[in-house]
Amino acid sequence: MDFNTSLTLKANLPKGVVAMNPFKNKYALSLCQLFYGQYYNDDKERHIILGINPGRLGGGLTGIPFTDPVKLETFCGIANTLDKKTELSADYIYKMIVAYGGIEKFYQRFYFNSICPLGFTKDEKNLNYYDIRELQESVRNFMITSLQKQIRFGINTDVAFCLGEGENFKFISKLNEEHHFFKEIIPFRIIFRNLSRPRRHSR
Repeated sequence: MDFNTSLTLKANLPKGVVAMNPFKNKYALSLCQLFYGQYYNDDKERHIILGINPGRLGGGLTGIPFTDPVKLETFCGIANTLDKKTELSADYIYKMIVAYGGIEKFYQRFYFNSICPLGFTKDEKNLNYYDIRELQESVRNFMITSLQKQIRFGINTDVAFCLGEGENFKFISKLNEEHHFFKEIIPFRIIFRNLSRPRRHSR
């Protein structure tokens, strides 16, 4: 929770771009506390899965990556009074979690977040950090610092998983070449191939 509450974006954003920070909302913070207390209150080492940045109907609202209000209540068992709209990426992710073996089993092994833990909108529509080059450059240091902090949670640094094989994978791979966060970055499609047979890595 300290990580979430410390997320403050000090950057000159391009004209019309608005940052979403659900952690400035006390209600969203209370939901996060329930979620992380229920699924991450232990000392287990986990692999990180990195998405792009939160969307306005999912993590940008609940504060929980790839979890919209509907998934938070129906899958995670955390009732909430948020508008019960669904997010397409959350639909996709929770189908995968169910296929893996369920919420508890999945979160015992994986830690979800995004390379940019805060999301963006422009004209009230979701915006990816790489959609505007100026935006990507303005938040680059923020992303590096945020990832460094999360690795200190006890993340396994042998391998990290990236959602997608496109721009997000290219960007994360380049950052990793520069900063050596992980020994290997694997795009998300390979996770499906290996989910039922976890790979063994030495630290």
